[in-house]
Amino acid sequence: MIPPTQQTPSPSDELTPQRISDLTAQVADQLGLDPAGAKQVKFTNNAVLILPAARAVLRIAGSPPVAGRVPGVIAAAHWYAAHNIPAVRLWPEIQHPIQVGPHLITVWEQTPTGGPEPTPADLAAILHAIHDVPDPHPDCIPAWRIVEGMKQRIQDADNTDPSALAFLTAEAGEIEESLLKLHTIPPLIPGGVIHGDAHLGNVISSPDGPIICDFDSTSVGPREWDLTPAAVGSIRFNYSTDVHAGLVASYGVDVTTWQGFPILRRLREFQLITSVLPALNANPALKPQWQHRFDTYREHDDQTPWTPYADVAS
Repeated sequence: MIPPTQQTPSPSDELTPQRISDLTAQVADQLGLDPAGAKQVKFTNNAVLILPAARAVLRIAGSPPVAGRVPGVIAAAHWYAAHNIPAVRLWPEIQHPIQVGPHLITVWEQTPTGGPEPTPADLAAILHAIHDVPDPHPDCIPAWRIVEGMKQRIQDADNTDPSALAFLTAEAGEIEESLLKLHTIPPLIPGGVIHGDAHLGNVISSPDGPIICDFDSTSVGPREWDLTPAAVGSIRFNYSTDVHAGLVASYGVDVTTWQGFPILRRLREFQLITSVLPALNANPALKPQWQHRFDTYREHDDQTPWTPYADVAS
């Protein structure tokens, strides 16, 4: 992997639709990939585009904090491949990441379509595959320092109410302190490599079975964290499927019964608010849902439903 260089983005580097289109064309030309039919499928922390003619997927880091996680993403992808974890694979035989100006881009093999919709049992099986690898603390995988990334995203937020940012900064400090208490609570699961953002939206169906994607948060930390997104999702989102109940049945552990769960729930909800802060300018369609989440969180309203960003993102 070629270490990326740090460049300060200029206003012309903002990931507007035109800029994303230009980057896609440039990377496709550089790698000899057919860009015909290129389509953006997601833009929250990363702009994700499918190049169907090339059967490739591009992920363009949407902000400097997200770009800072790219080396860890690449290391995680290699680790998953080395241990035959059912996960998406990097495009072979090229150096990652690709850098165009300040933008870091990774290229992935497109997952073939087919197979049944992923289930909570599928997610549980993938998590067991990750958690059961004999080497739980590989040097190539970064340590779990989730609040550091949140603080950086708060600092990099643009056009956000200063009072809201002040609240989020203070909240980050309180959460960081509360996480220290986890060391005094007996774990449900021995710590080790975690996916870090393990929810059903990151599981993809394929003819060969379900696979997991999105390695931005893969790290070495408390494995209860991998069970927390489904638990919080069952509380905060009106999903048609109770993923948490299915995960408990298949994985065999109910994280909501753990003494440390209130700490992790607060952390997860805070993450779901701060994750898109640096991308709000580039993707303003996220702003109303972000504001709704922020307002209910600040008011200690722990029951009002939220909507997934993917359902409102342009």
